[in-house]
Amino acid sequence: MQAETSEDAVDTFLAAFNASNSAYVTELLARALTSDVVFWGPLGRSVGVEAVETFITELRAHPEGPGTVTRTTVVDTPGEWARYSWSYRNEAGRPLLTGTDMVHLRDGRIDQMVVFAGDLAAI
Repeated sequence: MQAETSEDAVDTFLAAFNASNSAYVTELLARALTSDVVFWGPLGRSVGVEAVETFITELRAHPEGPGTVTRTTVVDTPGEWARYSWSYRNEAGRPLLTGTDMVHLRDGRIDQMVVFAGDLAAI
């Protein structure tokens, strides 16, 4: 059950990236995230759904134009934490960013999110 809940929350969050209507983005984020979500992104820490929505808006302003985010792995759920990988592609399908997110869930919604963009360097 926890794995299904995690996958639903993650997929709803990712659907917000791909929604063309800003009201629908807000609705999807409200379903996927707690109101006090802590978001650790590439530019630092922010709190709240509005901050996550701002991040999505800024990503859509990518110099190559808006793209789509897709989950590229299963949602791996050890307990209340989950991780998954994703890809952000431009309209032509060329990958612009890839990464892995870690999320913590509370009552079926994401209350903490850590975004790791790019691949780790090999040692």
